[in-house]
Amino acid sequence: MADSEDNGLTDAARLQQPIARLLRPLVRLLIRYGTTFPALCDLLRELYVNVAVHDFVLPDKEQTDSRISLLTGIHRKEFRRLREAGAPVRTVPASVSRASQIVALWLGDRRFADKKGAPAPLRRAGSSGRGPTFEALVEEVTRDVRPRAILDEWLDRKIVSIDEDGRVALGEAAIAPNRNDERQLYYFGRNLHDHIAAAAANIAHEPTHLDETAPFMERAVHYEGLSEASARRLEALSRELAMQGLIAANREAQTLQKSGEDGHWRWTFGVYVYREEERPPREPAKGQKGSRS
Repeated sequence: MADSEDNGLTDAARLQQPIARLLRPLVRLLIRYGTTFPALCDLLRELYVNVAVHDFVLPDKEQTDSRISLLTGIHRKEFRRLREAGAPVRTVPASVSRASQIVALWLGDRRFADKKGAPAPLRRAGSSGRGPTFEALVEEVTRDVRPRAILDEWLDRKIVSIDEDGRVALGEAAIAPNRNDERQLYYFGRNLHDHIAAAAANIAHEPTHLDETAPFMERAVHYEGLSEASARRLEALSRELAMQGLIAANREAQTLQKSGEDGHWRWTFGVYVYREEERPPREPAKGQKGSRS
């Protein structure tokens, strides 16, 4: 928190440029999907009031309308209705939760892994061969839905495929959901929330984690001036390294979760890879001065 009002104004001004940069791809997505500026303003107004009410409470003091108005810049008449909405509730669609649990078990439990530790193709119940079946994997997570129904759904979404031996093989879509998949939108919000929350906590020096002296891990390796071939090669390498890390972390989390400990903490370990062509800035026309930004 700023030491003075002047420092607070300085901090707010310093945030403008990075905020504009991080919002640009989001605004591009909103425009593409038909979300207008007034609609976004309504959402932001709701969020400003909600966050001020629930995240900026002073110890042993009532959160007054005047203080919320001071924090948000929103007139009291506008937000009295909004503050009745309550704190945001994190909801996970049932299909997302079920699919994530099954995939996590497949990736994390060595019973369902091959000799190299990668998720093994699983035989179908009743087929010849040794080792666990796809049905056993599903039933370890849920008995509310038949394994056959899940298999049909996953084949349609290309989460799994049937290999030449008739076994069920896990596909890349299990980790990176396909476009328009319900899971893609859910994890779009969840993953970016946690990434921004980690970075914001580091900037604000918020002691929101176990080690209050160390920041959250939030790092990236980035290079410019590459050829397309080099960028694609680095992307492929990044995917390989990322999957190794995700599988190892997931396996340890599965082990710890099965230890029977009970707690109220949640943990996220995420990765992302991005590449794009950087077009050189256009030169001003002959005899025309460059524009100012």
